[in-house]
Amino acid sequence: MSTDGFALPSLNELRESARVVSLPMAARFRGIEVREALLLRGPAGWTEFSPFAEYADAEASTWLASAIEFGWTETPAALRTEIGVNATVPAIAAERVPEVLARFDGCRTAKVKVAEAGQTLADDIARVRIVRELLGPEGRLRIDVNAAWNVDEAEHAIHALAEYDLEYVEQPCASIEELAEVRKRIKHMGIPITADESVRRAEDPLAVARAGAADIIVIKAQPLGGLRRALAVVAEAGLPAVVSSAVDTSIGLSMGAALAAALPTLDYDCGLGTSSLFVEDIVVPAVRPVNGKISVGRVAPDPARLDEFAASAERRDWWMSRLERCHAVLAEASVRP
Repeated sequence: MSTDGFALPSLNELRESARVVSLPMAARFRGIEVREALLLRGPAGWTEFSPFAEYADAEASTWLASAIEFGWTETPAALRTEIGVNATVPAIAAERVPEVLARFDGCRTAKVKVAEAGQTLADDIARVRIVRELLGPEGRLRIDVNAAWNVDEAEHAIHALAEYDLEYVEQPCASIEELAEVRKRIKHMGIPITADESVRRAEDPLAVARAGAADIIVIKAQPLGGLRRALAVVAEAGLPAVVSSAVDTSIGLSMGAALAAALPTLDYDCGLGTSSLFVEDIVVPAVRPVNGKISVGRVAPDPARLDEFAASAERRDWWMSRLERCHAVLAEASVRP
């Protein structure tokens, strides 16, 4: 991943402001109960580098390029000052759904995680059912599979969940070919297929659009390498886009809000309300939904919270080592002919 369009800061410059934080989560999400992030302060403001721990350096360096772009350059022109957001419901027991939804003030759209390892379709149905009951008939309900089904499982599960009036199904299968087949099989149901991993983790994020494998794409600033790269992907894909977070702190969410604000059209609520899944955030007030929306604008961490939620020395060293390795990847890419 190169840093086309802006100069790569030195590693020492990045180290000077680097702070590693560890935020407890209100509910287990994506297999984690604590979210770690490395925060940096550039000339344009605070920014975030927070690839998940399992990501290799080559992939994680794309997230660093995004962090540098946001902290060291001005954001694209904003076309809106507020962004409608969805509630996010982890793969929790159905009885816990009300307490989680209550954390998302005024949200009339909910994304529900399904197909969690160790759970059954019956667990998913129970979770989706209670979300629909709480949202009412006018609320919008989408499910996120995180590529966990094969084609036959996807077709069966979507039929079983269709009665809850799904807005769309996000990444039901792993491959583009599988997505295209599922889309063909359920086309008569009128439920759109949305691609996430097939965009943000793909060598070619436009392949899913060329294959006709999705109706909507999910874009995330950090995994795609920055706001300008993400905007280019949307323009080239020619599909409606939903901007989402990667369980970012409020710093990262402000980056996502800047991306959503710069899109020419924004027809769907975005997945940028996920600070509500934290017990506490690093920004005061946190970037959290109020009446179902978040505001667009840069934010800064509260100094006291940087200390209160500082990661352990061991974890700080781990992140600083990762920063050094990913910076080396970007430096090598910037000099490659």
